[in-house]
Amino acid sequence: MNKKRTKTVLDILNETYSGAKCGLDFTSHYELLVSTILSAQCTDVRVNIIAKQLYKEYNTPESMITLSAMQLGEKIKSCGFYNNKSKNILGATKIILEKHNGKVPNTMEELIKLPGVGRKTANVVLSNAFGIPAIAVDTHVFRVSNRIGLASGKNVEIVEQQLMKNIPKKMWSDAHHFIIWHGRKICKARKPNCEICPIAPYCEYLNGK
Repeated sequence: MNKKRTKTVLDILNETYSGAKCGLDFTSHYELLVSTILSAQCTDVRVNIIAKQLYKEYNTPESMITLSAMQLGEKIKSCGFYNNKSKNILGATKIILEKHNGKVPNTMEELIKLPGVGRKTANVVLSNAFGIPAIAVDTHVFRVSNRIGLASGKNVEIVEQQLMKNIPKKMWSDAHHFIIWHGRKICKARKPNCEICPIAPYCEYLNGK
């Protein structure tokens, strides 16, 4: 997709999803980090239900670390992969307490050192907690970007780099949310609703490139 078409698509997405934001509910950097770890292969809706109960008592590193992996696992069981997630959350919490004075780090380098935190999770935290421009490539962003032509890559790292190159930096965080919501509402995985898609005239998938 050339620059002119990319700008047109971004303008339409901006108009269509203006005000779109992170689907996870959080009141602190730490809550966002934990919720993002929980969200792996789980819907934001389910994570928010789990988190609402969990954060009533365990919404800080100091309180979370009092739980055992088994205890935390029971509390997050309905999100799937709860054994690994509970271990990762507690492992990340331990590092945050011991190396970062109880504060979630605000750099990619430090975030990806935390258990359960890859580039996607780190970018979600950087963007939504710290206001740092970032594009988190989740399943929606990966699928939609490749499908409509904003990027063309076989893995998330390539797609992330291409999106960062093709989208103005000041729009990275907003565009990330626009693309996610477009994937949820219209450009769905199995059956995209092309007939109601506002960017249909510019979509490479629909128009055969």
